[in-house]
Amino acid sequence: MPHRRIASRRGFIQSAAGMGIAAAAPEPQLPKVKFFKTEVTRLIIGSNPLYGFAHFNSILGRLMKEWMTQEQRLKVLKRCEEVGINTWQVHFDQDSVADLKRYRDEGGKMNWLLLGHGEMMKNPGLIKDAVKLNPIGIAHHGSLTVERFRAGEMDKVRDFYRMVQDAGVPGGISTHNPAVVDYVEGRGWDNDYFMTCLYRVTRTPEDSRREFGEAPLGETYFEKDPERMCKMVRQTKKTCFAFKLLAAGRGIDPASRIEQTFRFVFSNIKPQDAAIVGMWPRFKDEPKENAAAVRRVLASLGT
Repeated sequence: MPHRRIASRRGFIQSAAGMGIAAAAPEPQLPKVKFFKTEVTRLIIGSNPLYGFAHFNSILGRLMKEWMTQEQRLKVLKRCEEVGINTWQVHFDQDSVADLKRYRDEGGKMNWLLLGHGEMMKNPGLIKDAVKLNPIGIAHHGSLTVERFRAGEMDKVRDFYRMVQDAGVPGGISTHNPAVVDYVEGRGWDNDYFMTCLYRVTRTPEDSRREFGEAPLGETYFEKDPERMCKMVRQTKKTCFAFKLLAAGRGIDPASRIEQTFRFVFSNIKPQDAAIVGMWPRFKDEPKENAAAVRRVLASLGT
């Protein structure tokens, strides 16, 4: 019997160290910015870790997905709401829609910022189905944006966001390449916002060889990429949602680097912009820690 008590205590400690659901009363919402008819907190929870998109390797992705059941995803979303985050950015597919409906049925109030994904990118008719779920915006998927930019098919990106606008929702463009922002702005397009990846992860091996003389294994995360994207973020008057701040987890060690990254980002994007951060709180209360760090940074910057 003693070993059962020890195991039970170990499980409790692990649970407390992770999600910390038995927390104090909800905290005030983080500082917010106006996004059309909605106010969104300057820290937004992203979706990749919730659904096993590790952007590292298949093993980590499988481990993420194994732990992140629907029950855990709902706990993470509710925890984000407790610590003052009021917006959830997520891609559109069967699992995310099911999570959204259950989250709302259980009283969840966060805004839903949608990224066109998968089947929606092949069948834009799904935009109308998505709009029925009251997203605050729908953006053309970043990887496909870059593919279409490379292929000279940016008219398809414009057609997509205009269909979103015609359905009564702000239409955006997500991209990993700052050149896309430059292209769109230079032509005076009427997209409502951008989602801007701070790392140009969709460089092809040929792109990398031209720029750096060699190609890495896997996605590219170069230290000056955030500076290059933030420069374009500041040059557009449109709201930008910066994402992949922490390089898909590559930038979390040492722990002090996380707050340093938040400080860099909020110092280099516009006051009207916000940041999207994925969270996988298996080992610590990431929503609480991230929210607290953002509060400190924004307070010190006077924003």
